Amino acid sequence: MQPLKVLNNVQKARLIHALFLQEIPAFLDYVQHACLIIADNREELRRDWMNGLLTPDRWIELAAETERCINRKHKGVFASSVVFAEQLFSGFGALFMCHQLQQYVGNNHHADPKFRTAVDLFFNP
Repeated sequence: MQPLKVLNNVQKARLIHALFLQEIPAFLDYVQHACLIIADNREELRRDWMNGLLTPDRWIELAAETERCINRKHKGVFASSVVFAEQLFSGFGALFMCHQLQQYVGNNHHADPKFRTAVDLFFNP
């Protein structure tokens, strides 16, 4: 196994999925709900956007792409750490999913307290 500091987002997501498989269904439900909220509130999101890294339209696109991926690869993203990680945590999608992980644990939606520790360990610099 490689040192943590050299793992990329896909590798970290594979570990999260493998270690906390029981958390993945609730997390993905949370992500799908967040995607729907973003889709339903596009204009408000555009008006209030303050992130300089991405445009609000790109964020809306990432949410839509994520939702399509979860729906299209439904069984795979729930059951396979490889599919989960490669489909949801590669490219710009990783920005969206890392944010969703932070929101999920930050708002105490997780059942296993160790999940929060793992997210902090893997995805917080």
